Amino acid sequence: MARQPPSTPSNAPVTASALSVAHLHDGGSASSWDALGATTSIRRPTQPMSSPLLAVREQNAYLMPTSPAKSRRGSADYRPSIKKAVGNIPACLVNASVTYCGNDQIYAFGGFDQFTDEVYNHVLRLNLNTLSWDLVDNYGDIPGVRMGHTASLYEGNKLLVFGGENEHREYLSDIVILDIPSSTWTQPDIRGPVPRGRARHASVIYEDKLFVVGGVTGESNLILDDLCYLDLKTWTWSRTWSFTPRFDHTAWVWGGRLWIFGGLGRDMERTTDLWWLDLKGSPTLGMTHEESQGTLSHPTPSPGASLSPPRQLSSRSNGYAANSASVQIRSFVRRKPTAPGAISSLRFRSGPHVPSLLSGTHFHVYSSGLLLDLITPSETVRPYECNLSSLELDSLRWQRLADGQEVFRPGYRWHYCTINEDGTKAWLLGCNIENPTGAGDDNQLNEILCLDLEKYGLLGNDLVSESSEQNRILASERQGPSQNGGLGADLLAVFDQDPETGSGTDFIITADRDDQDAEEEISQPPSPLQVQSEPAFISPTASTSVPIHVHRIILQARWPHFKRLYSAQMAEYHTKRMHIPEPYSVVRAFLYYLYSDSISDHPQFCTSILDVAGMLVMANLYDMPKLRLLCVNRLSRELDVENAAIIWERAGRTNEDWLRRRAAQFCLTHWGRIVRTAGFKSLNRQSLIELCEVVDTEGRIVAGPELEFVGALGSGTLGSKRPRLTGNSLVDEMDELEGDEEDGMELS
Repeated sequence: MARQPPSTPSNAPVTASALSVAHLHDGGSASSWDALGATTSIRRPTQPMSSPLLAVREQNAYLMPTSPAKSRRGSADYRPSIKKAVGNIPACLVNASVTYCGNDQIYAFGGFDQFTDEVYNHVLRLNLNTLSWDLVDNYGDIPGVRMGHTASLYEGNKLLVFGGENEHREYLSDIVILDIPSSTWTQPDIRGPVPRGRARHASVIYEDKLFVVGGVTGESNLILDDLCYLDLKTWTWSRTWSFTPRFDHTAWVWGGRLWIFGGLGRDMERTTDLWWLDLKGSPTLGMTHEESQGTLSHPTPSPGASLSPPRQLSSRSNGYAANSASVQIRSFVRRKPTAPGAISSLRFRSGPHVPSLLSGTHFHVYSSGLLLDLITPSETVRPYECNLSSLELDSLRWQRLADGQEVFRPGYRWHYCTINEDGTKAWLLGCNIENPTGAGDDNQLNEILCLDLEKYGLLGNDLVSESSEQNRILASERQGPSQNGGLGADLLAVFDQDPETGSGTDFIITADRDDQDAEEEISQPPSPLQVQSEPAFISPTASTSVPIHVHRIILQARWPHFKRLYSAQMAEYHTKRMHIPEPYSVVRAFLYYLYSDSISDHPQFCTSILDVAGMLVMANLYDMPKLRLLCVNRLSRELDVENAAIIWERAGRTNEDWLRRRAAQFCLTHWGRIVRTAGFKSLNRQSLIELCEVVDTEGRIVAGPELEFVGALGSGTLGSKRPRLTGNSLVDEMDELEGDEEDGMELS
């Protein structure tokens, strides 16, 4: 956190010396604020100011200072570090469940040893603060061993385990609950038709319902297309519907839809099919089995069907009976109705960033309205061939967030991935395969890789949930541009309205005019030594924008830096007028954010992505982390040829290294178009040199005909070819196989 500028008690008087507040930019130092503290500590006279000074105040606008400079992360910090765990380290279990359960704890349950095939029912806990694994002493109705089950966090302190496969290769359909604080297992009384036992399925909790999708079952490993849910309030199973056959897939809920991606289908091939089911407007999905069946309390089996009684298993040496001993196994076949609600699917055939699921180890997690695809190193995939990609669920567009060398180090294998409830951090658990012979680390989950997803422009689930429902549906289904509703819309109705209209505005803000020379606008901020001698009031002859009428109370409530200065009764307290030395459109968009808590496109207040780039600078100057995150997220999503150079410069000015690297890579990929844009030509000389030096020493410009010859030219992009900041070849084996396909067929 940045140091807070020293405040002066409200009853302390101000002299003219206190008005010499330096306009500090991001290059300022803490010593500059120490000097400010020295000046503001001078006593103010209790009597009103002399008329000459008061006249100056009334004529001139107070020049807004910035928050003190703070140390920001460097580019080296963007490569996440790998930490070694200690304690009771588990083996590299297969088909176990690994779940983040809050309080910096990860729970692992079940699975089997890949070398001995022994199946476990152990509960292990990883403390992310101490990096220590512990074997949890658990009590109550302890479940039997299992693998291929799912474990979902419910109400923040319960782990719901469903299904799986026991040591007898029998598929389970029971529900067991681990109360995390007491480490006690319970098995609730279940009502309704129990679904078929299964393993390697997907489950997700939404609105107190545990949705279960797909999986495999039976001696022949039948691939299920089932969809059902368990009402967690009444512990009643719904009926079973037909959705799509899949196992080893990922399921999540976003925008009132149940989505699934990845996994294998009946052809036993991994696919890029994306399926979703609309949960809204389908009353059947909100009914229990008894309600949907009317007077029929039990399903009627089809002719020739039989219901096998539960088969009792011999007791085990450890005293724990396998759960399948108490589960009914349904052997009759009954036609299932199609799941209610609209069912849609898409297949991503090709595109510059569409992941290939045929090779490598992929982890899929949902966060912030995005599906993240993490390709990790394996025996057939090298680190530089890995990447972190995201699928925007509103536009159905794939984007690459980071290349493999920015995330992974060679010599590691990753087996599990879990994410926190906020969607801001993800953890990979794996092992080191380059340890000396006999070290044994290659068979343990003793390596932890933490990914801070906010560094890659993700907002987190909390910020996404704050957006309106209009912003959380597919872009193709929106009715016109997104609009703010509720309190934000009411506040915008009185934003920048003259007080004579009855708007109640009581404060004026001015900015630099938008028609100023672009070279001056893009120039680097002055050094602290230069700005300390500047006056606290803008010159009367300065060219400023038209006044922006605002409400002081809103600025105090939403802008911490303004609140600090106003509470100290500095110059703006008396003048009720302030000048922000940023372009008018940027300042107006910034104030629009303070009123609406949004930086979405607005035809009047936030008309350009360049305004968002300017707000990124203001968020850095005034230490507003939420605004900074919103700006980075939108700039990364709307990066294009016209604005890439400007975004690259702004990201460098604000130390946003990930955004700067991504913009630089985009510029190099589309260099011929970038250098012809107005944004590129507006950069100052130093920025132009730095952008040209982004390419490595051995890099060279490849002409369009040569790119077309190797199949890397298509629709103005590199198509499916992976652009690099190095002089290496742009063609790999997969590109050669797909050379005849049309590049750029990206679904959006």
